[in-house]
Amino acid sequence: MNTLQAIDILSLIIALAIAIIGHEIMHGLVAYKYGDTTAKEQKRLSLNPIVHIDLIGTILIPAMLYFSGAGFLFGWAKPVPINVRVVIQNGGYNGAIAVSLAGIAFNFTLALIATLLLYTLPAVDSLSTFFLKTLLTYTVIYNIVLGIFNLYPIPPLDGSHAISHLFSKMGIYSVANFYHKIGQYGMILLILIIATPLSTIIFTPIQMIITTLLPH
Repeated sequence: MNTLQAIDILSLIIALAIAIIGHEIMHGLVAYKYGDTTAKEQKRLSLNPIVHIDLIGTILIPAMLYFSGAGFLFGWAKPVPINVRVVIQNGGYNGAIAVSLAGIAFNFTLALIATLLLYTLPAVDSLSTFFLKTLLTYTVIYNIVLGIFNLYPIPPLDGSHAISHLFSKMGIYSVANFYHKIGQYGMILLILIIATPLSTIIFTPIQMIITTLLPH
């Protein structure tokens, strides 16, 4: 492994870790705003990455995808515990929707900042510039991937929670009941989608947005 490859891997790890851990922390922070202290009491609002690591989602899955040459990386951190009842009690369904979309908002904001910084960087003329450009590029990629992916209304993704709370706000509780019933099968459904040609439907829009944002 040469120096450039080492920098590439390091940049990838840092960008992915910030994207998935920051995503989860934001859920907890917004819930805390609405009176839910669960995440804080369990020390899950910490910036210490160790408390957020999920063995499968943070380490094994990204490593397998990277070393198998999958062409993309995906992962997740340990979900931050949220007491939705407390959030709804203090902030109504709007508060619950805000908590559901907090991680996505973080990812999109970070991707936008990284994009703007990329357009201000000078040409690569040193290892430090190469590291910064590589880090910002991966930051755009992984935050867009996580942000868009989590918008899809498939449990347990954030989009399904947001839609469930939105319809509950309108008094249409059948949607929430539907998601509750299929929630236990959500991960199986996601794996089937990702592992089949249906993944094209999921990832094509993501790839188009990334291509549009990154400097050519």
